[in-house]
Amino acid sequence: MIELSKRLGAVAEQVLPGGTLADIGTDHALLPVALVQRGHIPRAVAGDIHEGPAAAAERQVRAAGLEDRVDVRIGNGLAVLRPGEAATIAIAGMGGGTIVDILSSGGEALAGVRRLVLQPNIGERLVREWLLRQDWKLTAETLLEEEGLMYEVLTADRATDPAEAREWNEALYEGPVDGAGAPVPRAVRLLMGPHLLRRPTELFVRKWTAYSAKLDALIEQIGRSDSLEAKKKREELSQERNEVNEVLSWLSK
Repeated sequence: MIELSKRLGAVAEQVLPGGTLADIGTDHALLPVALVQRGHIPRAVAGDIHEGPAAAAERQVRAAGLEDRVDVRIGNGLAVLRPGEAATIAIAGMGGGTIVDILSSGGEALAGVRRLVLQPNIGERLVREWLLRQDWKLTAETLLEEEGLMYEVLTADRATDPAEAREWNEALYEGPVDGAGAPVPRAVRLLMGPHLLRRPTELFVRKWTAYSAKLDALIEQIGRSDSLEAKKKREELSQERNEVNEVLSWLSK
């Protein structure tokens, strides 16, 4: 039986049971093989654009004796899928911009997909913005730390119709947040995570304290330039830093 890392284990927890998983950018196919071995899902598609990782995935599948249940395919993003084939799509270990590009070009491959489990290494805000624009419901967020690095796992479910998505997202991005001394702007929720803001942990505070310090350093560095572009960027970063610090201030009370 394959033992998953803490990061992949958090992704695995969000995969819908009983349906086909499409693991895009599968690398060694650890996630689909582990979930089929556990009986969590009946079958999976393991897709990767590169021949090397796909070959490694095929070796993993053969070693587990799951050739008839885990189909390794080489292709670009969701092009490896047929419409209606997968209940869950998982995309883990990429930048948020890359994940958005894959989803945006998915076309008919997204038909029938009920859940997206997305783990961007950076650019989580980009992923949340795409989900919001495309009327997906962001239903869960997990923040974890492994080997000194922090990761977020975002789970999104398909709405039955646009009206349901709008109602869900209005409550998520505009509704009250317990403990906040003032309304939390949508931009802050997209940056920090609307679910994570509602259940802040010590790890959450550590992440955003470090992020605020990073913004301080960037603002100081940009401040050495007198160009109009640098001034505009400095103002944008200062506003973001102040918004993050505002959240940290009411979390510390």
